[in-house]
Amino acid sequence: MKLSVSEIARATGGQVICGDPQRIVENISTDSHKMKGADLFVPIKGARVDGHRFICDAAEAGAAAAFTAYELEQVEELCGRKEIPLALIRVDDTRKALQDLGAYYREQYVRIPYIGVTGSVGKTTVREMIACALSAERRVYSTKGNANSQTGVPITVTETDPSAEIGVIEMGISEFGEMSRISRVVCCDMAVVTVIGVSHIGNLGTQENIMREKLKICEAMHEGGILLLNGDDPLLSRGDIRSFLPENAEDKKIRILYYGTGGNAEVRAANVKSPGGFAEFDLMIEGRKAAYVKLGVPGSHMVLNALAALAAAYYNGVDPEKAAGALSAFRSLDGRGRIFEAKGIRVINDAYNAAPQSMKAGLQILNDTEAAGRRFAVLADMMELGPDEESYHREVGSFLAEKAGRIDTVVLYGERALWIADGMKEGRMDSGLPRICMFGAMEELKQFLEQELRAGDAVLFKGSNSMKLGALVTQLFEQED
Repeated sequence: MKLSVSEIARATGGQVICGDPQRIVENISTDSHKMKGADLFVPIKGARVDGHRFICDAAEAGAAAAFTAYELEQVEELCGRKEIPLALIRVDDTRKALQDLGAYYREQYVRIPYIGVTGSVGKTTVREMIACALSAERRVYSTKGNANSQTGVPITVTETDPSAEIGVIEMGISEFGEMSRISRVVCCDMAVVTVIGVSHIGNLGTQENIMREKLKICEAMHEGGILLLNGDDPLLSRGDIRSFLPENAEDKKIRILYYGTGGNAEVRAANVKSPGGFAEFDLMIEGRKAAYVKLGVPGSHMVLNALAALAAAYYNGVDPEKAAGALSAFRSLDGRGRIFEAKGIRVINDAYNAAPQSMKAGLQILNDTEAAGRRFAVLADMMELGPDEESYHREVGSFLAEKAGRIDTVVLYGERALWIADGMKEGRMDSGLPRICMFGAMEELKQFLEQELRAGDAVLFKGSNSMKLGALVTQLFEQED
């Protein structure tokens, strides 16, 4: 990105109140500790900390300019100095200005098609699988890390690689109105919706509300765009699905297509097999066999993720056999089902986040994993599940009791995770329940695992990110692929 301060001000309806209007900005950051050079610093006013306090810190770290919701005198007072060493652009709302800038940059400078990816679970994996499948014949740019929010998405857009032929943008939401805001930044040409689950149901109320908000991904879609939906999801496959689309969907002539394992899907998996837990299947596109697919990541849920990727690639002109070949080399990201060996132990690091569907999928992978020793499931609280959070944790426990009979020990961490034990005890298992161990302190959990785990064992780590199981994995194991 190379924009002058004055152009940024025009794009956001702001006013340059300090510094050189012709100064060139090349990057954007919301963190004063992470300047890349010639940055626009975007201070966010949070519940506890006001980012405006760090404007001068950002300047010293290499920022060229900053948004501000305050007048110059207020910024000087907050920073404790009379001279502000960078250009200041006065705007009403710094977060909205960032979104306005992202939308402007998309319209003026990014000419490639974008594929937007959303859903309650699986967004990041599907995003990466789509990028992998497309890379068979296209130069691809995709979201880095977890920059899928109303601040991360506009920065992602401004960092689009000029040499890319297509982009894959992850779009996450946790509140009403958020998808509308980031949709107008991305203006996607294709949208993929993975699953409608219960993540953030505490904010959004019902699964129908979650679906309606997710489908606003096509609110600013380009005319004639494609909406790719999971045909195996009971909500997304409803006969009245169009009634959940934004009001302007008909005017935009949005085409709905399905991927899945049933007869309603244009892109379908047939003859699915899972030798060793790794799926293989015939890829059927519009009734014809297009390729044979062999995945290098375990889990039956990966079939649907792969179908989303292959459908996105096909409808963007990539040869299905080449896309399937590229996808066979895909491996899970760290923290999202990544499997590695350390100290002779097989570790499944799925600790980045958790919802009932993804936790059950992780447990199924552990249950199906070949191990010379024992299988341990380390499960922590699932957050943001609203007033029914107890029943969702019990549901996971019931699944464990009924479907995961090869798991030897279930290790629970956190107050909510205790409900998983209750669900297990209410469930049925002919061979008896696994051993259940419960911990309320991370250090005690760490000591237990250090003493218990030994070479030949397999262990799954799964919980919401705030429970910090990912940090525990790092402490326990020296990760080796």
